Amino acid sequence: MTNDVSSFNSVPQAPPDVIFNLTAQYKADTDANKINVGVGAFRTDELKPYVLPVVKKADAILFKNDSLDHEYLPITGTPSYTQAAARLILGADSPAIKEGRVAAIQTISGTGANHTGAVFLSQFYKNSNECYISKPTWANHRNIFTMAGFQVKEYPYWNAERRGLDYEAMLQTMEEAPNGSIFVLHACAHNPTGVDPTQEQWKGIAEVMERKGHFPFFDCAYQGFASGDLDRDAWAVRYFVERGFELFVAQSFAKNFGLYGERAGNLTVVSKHAEQVRSQIEKLQRAEISNPPAYGSRIVDIVLNDPVLYGEWKENLSYMSNRIIDMRKALRERLEQLQTPGTWHHITDQIGMFSFTGLNAAQVKVLKEKYHIYMTDNGRISMAGLSTANVDYFAKAVDDVVRNVH
Repeated sequence: MTNDVSSFNSVPQAPPDVIFNLTAQYKADTDANKINVGVGAFRTDELKPYVLPVVKKADAILFKNDSLDHEYLPITGTPSYTQAAARLILGADSPAIKEGRVAAIQTISGTGANHTGAVFLSQFYKNSNECYISKPTWANHRNIFTMAGFQVKEYPYWNAERRGLDYEAMLQTMEEAPNGSIFVLHACAHNPTGVDPTQEQWKGIAEVMERKGHFPFFDCAYQGFASGDLDRDAWAVRYFVERGFELFVAQSFAKNFGLYGERAGNLTVVSKHAEQVRSQIEKLQRAEISNPPAYGSRIVDIVLNDPVLYGEWKENLSYMSNRIIDMRKALRERLEQLQTPGTWHHITDQIGMFSFTGLNAAQVKVLKEKYHIYMTDNGRISMAGLSTANVDYFAKAVDDVVRNVH
């Protein structure tokens, strides 16, 4: 006789992930003009996935390596990889590296780095059980820190009226937060707005955080991909280190190496007690994943430690960032030529893969139903989904909904 009673009767159905659900809807759509500006993955102007040429070269090196095996990596990853990742974000001449205040742990991409850092802080950071994330932010930030046990609060970031950074309100929240609070900061190419603080604004943020004893947890998913300049995109992190902050940096090599499915990431720790922190994170990582995956990190390891390949990687990054910049210029030009109501300078003022267009949920709904354009309800678009072939169609569709849907 079948027992109809289940231990999981009370488990509610979770809503589908917004981005992956959008992609599934896009793939099922048969319209010839369909456009997917929801997913955050780089595409060529032909809207094809891009395998970086330097990644192909590193892959060939791995293939020809007769000594390669599939044994376990160390729990915290391959040292040559983790050390190179730390140098990349902190700079080879970083005072923290020279003084032995850095630990680096290989993670399951940037998501894993955020999670690993959050779990460690939930156990060992005793100043506060609160964590502040930007409003809006990458949706996973809230999920990760909530599941790690934090009370997640928000600090203002996007000013809808001027379509830029809400700098004053951001600082006010930092001033009012309990001393020693954790603040999750986007190092560059803020997701989803594409709005970054200026260097002067970063200095103001650092001043308040230093005075309040707040802990910076940087998330850096787009180094080199945002501006095309690896050092420029790491400026904020390096400035905080120079001011003497202890901090965490979650790094991802999904975007800037095109290794989306290989989950190569790193958690870089700057601390006066870096070795103690590393030892505890090693214990946590052993319990959760035992040890990290090898393939993606081996690709990154080869490129970051070979001067010739490293130079080629920077050329690949320049191509990707320039294509995004070109699409920003093209979209703004089309909207201004159409005299679409409102101002559109924010399209080119923003940086990185994403743009917060200012479109509302009702307008997004019509874009999907009438024009087969797929984006998130908050009006965020991935610039990589635009091309020279579809930007006119996209701009005309936006012009229509801005004029007629409110």
